[in-house]
This record gives sequence, structure tokens and C-alpha cells, in this order.
Amino acid sequence: MPLKLRPPRKGKTPNFEIRGTYLGCRVEVSSGTHKRSVARDKLVEIEECIERHGKYPAPEVKPDPGRPTFLTAANAWMQAGGDRRYVPMLLKHFRETPIDELGQAAIDAAALTLLPHGAPDYRNRAVYAPTIAIIRHQLGDKAPVFRRPKGSKGRQRKDFMWPEDAGLILTEAAKIDPEFELYLLVLLYNGIRKSEGLHALAANTRPEDLALWLPTTKNGDPRMLKLRGDVAMRLRAHLEAHPGRVQLFRFKEGGHFKHLLLRATMAACGLECPKRRPTGWKKPPFRLGFVTFHVFRHTWATWMRMYGGADTKGLVATGNWRDERSAARYAHVVPRAEWDRVDSLPTLGTGRGKAVND
Repeated sequence: MPLKLRPPRKGKTPNFEIRGTYLGCRVEVSSGTHKRSVARDKLVEIEECIERHGKYPAPEVKPDPGRPTFLTAANAWMQAGGDRRYVPMLLKHFRETPIDELGQAAIDAAALTLLPHGAPDYRNRAVYAPTIAIIRHQLGDKAPVFRRPKGSKGRQRKDFMWPEDAGLILTEAAKIDPEFELYLLVLLYNGIRKSEGLHALAANTRPEDLALWLPTTKNGDPRMLKLRGDVAMRLRAHLEAHPGRVQLFRFKEGGHFKHLLLRATMAACGLECPKRRPTGWKKPPFRLGFVTFHVFRHTWATWMRMYGGADTKGLVATGNWRDERSAARYAHVVPRAEWDRVDSLPTLGTGRGKAVND
């Protein structure tokens, strides 16, 4: 009989079981989950394994000790400074597969297996990007050309804050933690990413020179930030109050840090927010619910165009982006070159279609 799911049995197992015979191979294993949809994905995975190897589980292939595998390549990549965030998940899937056997089909299959319901941009970030980076680090010029999934760039977000909304959020952030408000102020007036602000060093902060040096950024390029005078004064006082500190700000990435921003945005809208996020609690819909740390970066770019007069080339020149394609999204938000032409349009009179000559 084909493979089927047997529901959880009270007093025996809380998980679905997979039982039956497929292509002559008898199977009776636990799915490891109480969710039917996940158990169904596991059943399909078992069927594919039997089709490929004629048995389940798949036979263990002993690697050639002289042939680099995904395991050895991943270790070398991480030792060279590669981001290890998604590597454990990939290691469980590829294990000791020879690195030169990993092609487009293998990566596509891994994305579907590991993230069956993942969005294309998340699959790209969690599977395609690190796997391709590991292969290229190991094989160099011999690495094949890979294709990213359709929609891998995701939807370009163009959200930004008006000055009065940003001011409300900063005011509420200062009530929660003055250092957190200062951190947001640096993001707002320099357009840096959340991680770049968290990794900034006190030794690289020079209020007297109106400068903050970032030796490493997400795109790999160092960047010198030009500080506003009022922000530099705040940073000077901050450094004097915390001598000997290595990091400019004490915060660490995590749920509590994100919750600080949620508290500030909700308070700016007159809503109460628990100091610590209770289990199962979900934020209600509210006007500034779109504001994340990255929206501060979007706001800086929008303000630079709208109030500072910067064009796309000017945004790239700040070092925030490497190419004009990344910064071009803000040309659509504020098409500054077109704004002055609005005054040249004819003014309509009281009669329909009748223009008034100046």
C-alpha cells in the first residue's frame, strides 16, 4: 500500500507516523511533528529518497578523503569570516556531499526541502546566497554560474517617516532609554544599517572632528560618517559618561532590542506596550506599525533627496550603496528633478479647460 499518515495516538505518540510500502520499500517511521502539513512534506521527502536510492534512509556514502566536501568547504568559508547564521541548516542537508557535485539542481532541491513554504527572498538569503558563497570560496574560478530564484530580491520597500513622526518616536525612545534614543538619532541622520550602528566602536567616534569611522559595513566597504553638530555634541557627552567602553552603544541584537523600538513607536501613537513581550502577544495594528530599524535608513535617504537636494549619484557617493541601482529606488520616492517643473504647468481658471495667462 502507498505511504500514509497515521494521526497522533493518545498515550502512544503526539506525532504523525508515516507507514506503508512504496516501490517495494517498507516504511514505518515517526514524522517528528504533530502538524499534518509538515508531516506531509516529510512523507514526500521519503518517497523522493526511495525513488533516488531504492531504500530509506539513503545509504551513507563515505567521502573521498582527498576530495573537498560541503562540510570542509563550509568550515573553511566560516574561518575566512563568512556569516555562519544559516550554515548549520545547510550542513544537515548537504553533509559531506562533494563540493564539485553541487550544482543548480542541488541548490534548488535544498531550498524546496529546507524551506518548502519560504518566500523567494528568504530562500535566497538562507539557502542560495550562503551555499553559492561557500562553493565559490572553495572552487574559485571553477565554480559554475548559478541562477537565483525568481523574486529573490523581494519587494523593494520605500517606507519613510515624516519629520514630526520621527520626532515623536525619538521623544518616546528617550523616555524609555536615552542611549537608545541616541542610537536611533545616529541611524536617522547617517543612514547606517542597524548592525553597523551596533558594531560602531567608541574609539572610532570623533565628535570634535564631526566624524564616525566604520571600518566594515554590510557591502564590505569602509565608510566615514559626517556627523551633524548637534549629534556630535550628544555623542561627546555620551562618551564622557561611559569612559573605557569598547562599543559605542551597549545594545545587542535580539528580541528585547527590537521590542524597545516597538514600545517607542506605539507610545508615539498613544498606545501602551508591555515592557517585555509576553508569550503569544501580538502587536495591534497602528499608524506607525511599519517603522523598523531599516525604515530609519529609508528616511535618511528620502530626506537627503527631499530636503538636502541629493540625487542618486549623491546618495551613492555617501558610501551607503555601491551602485546607482540600489539607490535609485529613492528617485521614485522623491523625483526632485521633476519637482521644479510643476510650477511651469498652466493654471486652470474657473471655467473648465480655460487656462489663465500670467
